[in-house]
Amino acid sequence: MDVRDDATQAPIAPSLAIEDTPRPVARRLRVITVIATFGGLLFGYDTGVINGALPYMTDDLGLTPFTEGMVTSSLLLGAAFGSLLGGRLSDARGRRRNILLLAVLFFVGALACTLAPNTAFMVVARFVLGLAVGGASVTVPVYLAEVSPAERRGGLVTRNELMIVSGQLAAFTFNAVIANVGGEGSGIWRWMLVIATLPAVALWFGMLVMPESPRWLASKARYSEALDVLKQVRSQQRAEAEMREVTALAVEDEKAKLGGWSDLKVPWVRKLVGVGIGIAIVMQITGVNTIMYYGTQILTDAGFAADSALTANIANGVISVLATFVGIYLLGRVNRRPMLMVGQLGTIAAQLLIAVFSLTLPPGDGRAYAVLAMTVMFLAFQQGAISPVTWLMLSEIFPLKMRGFGLGIAAFALWITNFTIGLVFPVLVDAVGVSNTFFVFVALGLMSVTFVKRYVPETRGRTLENLETELKARYS
Repeated sequence: MDVRDDATQAPIAPSLAIEDTPRPVARRLRVITVIATFGGLLFGYDTGVINGALPYMTDDLGLTPFTEGMVTSSLLLGAAFGSLLGGRLSDARGRRRNILLLAVLFFVGALACTLAPNTAFMVVARFVLGLAVGGASVTVPVYLAEVSPAERRGGLVTRNELMIVSGQLAAFTFNAVIANVGGEGSGIWRWMLVIATLPAVALWFGMLVMPESPRWLASKARYSEALDVLKQVRSQQRAEAEMREVTALAVEDEKAKLGGWSDLKVPWVRKLVGVGIGIAIVMQITGVNTIMYYGTQILTDAGFAADSALTANIANGVISVLATFVGIYLLGRVNRRPMLMVGQLGTIAAQLLIAVFSLTLPPGDGRAYAVLAMTVMFLAFQQGAISPVTWLMLSEIFPLKMRGFGLGIAAFALWITNFTIGLVFPVLVDAVGVSNTFFVFVALGLMSVTFVKRYVPETRGRTLENLETELKARYS
C-alpha cells in the first residue's frame, strides 16, 4: 500500500479553531514547557559532554579506540532500553510521575559517572545515565504534545529540541572553559560531568508542581481531572469542547483494547509503528551524533590543536541552537515532510564535502576550517529541520492509548541505531579514514530520502484526535 501524502492538510475542527489565548493560560503553558524541557536540557548535556571529556578520560582511564566506543555508546544502549521502558511506564503511571523518576536517574547517573574509578564502572554508570536519557526522549515530547493546543503543538514540542541542543552547547562551552582553566590536570573531565547534577535537581522540584497530561488522565477514565488540567491551559469553552473529543476517542481506544504488544497484531497499528521506526532510524543514520560525540576528534584530525578543537567545537553548539530557533519558526508555517526532506539533502551535501575535503586538501589550517565549516552546515540542516521534525512527528502519530509505548518502540530503534554508530565510528575511522567513513553516511542518506518520500505522512494542522482517525483510515 502506497502511503504517500499529497501534502494537503485537514483543518482543525471548528470547535477547536485558533483563538486568542488568555494571558494566564499562555503563562501556564510557558511554565509547563520550561520545566518539562529540563529533561531535554539534561538529554543534551549528558550526550554532548562526552565530546570534550573523552580525550582527558582516555588518558586517565587508558582507553583504546574500542573502549572509547564502549564508554560513548554505553549511554546510547541504556537510552535504547530506557526509551522502551520509559514509554511503557509513562502509559501506565503517567507522564508527570515518569519525569520525576527520570530526574532521580539523571542525578544518580551523572554522579556515578563523575566518581567512576575505572572503565568498567564508567560503562555501567553511563548505561544508567542512558536509561534516563532514553526515558526523557520519549516522555517529555509526549507530555508536551498532549498538553499543547493543536495549532501551537509544533512550536511547544520543538522547545524540547531547543533545550537538547542548548544542553549540548552548554556541554561544549563548559568543556572548553574547564579545559582552559584546568590545563592538562588529571581528572578535569570529572568537573565536566558533575555539572549535569544541577538541572536534574531543578527538574525534580519543578515537576512536583506541574499537572499530569490531560490526555493520559482521560485514557484512565479520570475525566474530571483531565478537564481541570485542560482548563489550566485552554479557555473554558475550548477546554470543554476538546474534552468531549478526547473522551470519545479514549472510550473508542478502550473498546479496541489498545495499549500494549498485542496491538501490533492490528494491521494499521503495525504499519504505523513501522513508519515510526523508519522515521527514527532516518534521523540517526545521517550520522549526526558522530559530530556531537566525536566532533573534537574530527576537528583535531582535520588539523586543529587539541585546545583549539575544543573551542572551535563551540561553533557546532551555537549553530545547533540558532538552527533550532529557525526550525521552531518553520514548523508553524510549512509542512513536516518537505521540511524533513530538505534537511536530509542538506546533510548529505555537507557530509559529501567533509569526505572530499578530508581526502583532497593537505593537512593544515585550510582543511581544518573547511571541515569546521561543513560540520556547521551539516548541523544547520540537521538541527534546523531533521531533528525537530522527527521528535515532533513521533510524538504525534501514535494512538492515545499506546502513545508512550509506540514512541518507546520507535525511540528504541533510534537509540540502537545511535549506539551502533557511536560504537563503530571510531573503529571505522581508524580502519578506513574520515573521508571513506563519511562517504558511507552519504549513501545511507540517499536511502533515507527515498524512504521519507514514499512512506512518511503529513501531520501538520490536525488535532491529535483527528490525526489518529486519519492515520487509522490511511493504514487500514
